[in-house]
Amino acid sequence: MGTITRAFANNITTSGVFTSSAFNNDSFDNVTAVPSGSVESGSMVLVSSATASASSSIEFTLGDYKEYKLFFVNMHPDADRFFKFNFSTDSGSTYSVSKTTTFFKTRHYESDAAYEFGYEAGYDLAQSTADQTLTEGNLEGDDNDASLSGYMHIFNPSSTTYVKHFMANIQQLGKPDGSTRTTFNNYIAGYANTTSALTNIKFVMTSGTIDAGKILLFGIN
Repeated sequence: MGTITRAFANNITTSGVFTSSAFNNDSFDNVTAVPSGSVESGSMVLVSSATASASSSIEFTLGDYKEYKLFFVNMHPDADRFFKFNFSTDSGSTYSVSKTTTFFKTRHYESDAAYEFGYEAGYDLAQSTADQTLTEGNLEGDDNDASLSGYMHIFNPSSTTYVKHFMANIQQLGKPDGSTRTTFNNYIAGYANTTSALTNIKFVMTSGTIDAGKILLFGIN
């Protein structure tokens, strides 16, 4: 296959549609618009958002997007808590979907006295309907400047054929020994072991309330 033919083929999908990279100022100087449906595209749409204010939980409805992405911005508890989530398959009547997950983290003390990278077996789940933990150790509520931020992906939650995969990356301020301020970066992933559509997701603290913070839910085509 010649160089020109190979370059041309790389800009066409298997269904015969031009990819967006095929159109640029060098290849089509005079093109001002592309016919609808002729170029592969996608979009990220803000579906919903919620701002916590002494909230016992924050819940979102999931729909037919192939992927959802949630952003957590400065989530702060009323006291030292764990931040968790669970799914529902019955429009939020119950949150008890079986999940198998993994959890590992990095951490580094403000004092530089300790640092660590490792798996956290105490925070994973094996076919459990319990809430999945997103924080390593307590998220600080007593320190007014402490919070967590991060993001989470959920893939094809409306599928009635496959299990539902998810992954999250959470950055937090914690105190593993009860006194030393520490940065944690947590990586959580797994799947909801159900072929029923996931209809809702709920975020809670271990107890008490989500004192402050914002969660944004985006759908991706």
